[in-house]
Amino acid sequence: MALIGRLFVILFAFLAACLVAGLIVVVAVLFPEFSDLGTGPVDPGAFNIVLGFGFIFISGFALLPAMIVAAITEAFYVRSALAYAVGGGLVGLACYLGLVPFDTETLRFDGIVRRHLEIMTGAGIAAGVVYWMIAGRTAGAWREPPRRLRPPPPLPSHSTASSAPPQSPPS
Repeated sequence: MALIGRLFVILFAFLAACLVAGLIVVVAVLFPEFSDLGTGPVDPGAFNIVLGFGFIFISGFALLPAMIVAAITEAFYVRSALAYAVGGGLVGLACYLGLVPFDTETLRFDGIVRRHLEIMTGAGIAAGVVYWMIAGRTAGAWREPPRRLRPPPPLPSHSTASSAPPQSPPS
């Protein structure tokens, strides 16, 4: 039963991490547009739509690598924030490199844009830290047996309940 609850915590943490990563990617990619003073304020409705697409994009591409990282950390009781940040960075890197064409003759990725690589890796690191804050701090805790309750303290020796025999009513 604890495993089912843990799966819901992992799912919620994954969705929160994807939301943060999507927000970072959208803001970082649109930052050159934000810095132009001539464009005026950004429409909040359009920003919410772009953020929604960023969330869907990140969660779709990061699902399999993030599941692998979550399974490893749950299996080995990894609870370090640094491990989740590194794992998130690797997931972000994998998501970006999954979109870049790979030349099999030269064994190189063609068309890597360094800024985009840095944005995706940074978003992965932030997502890993968010995941750690929600689910990573208690990784593997579902496998620990529940703690036994301590027995209640003994009754005092001058208690009437333990020393006096029950009396029968007079007839």
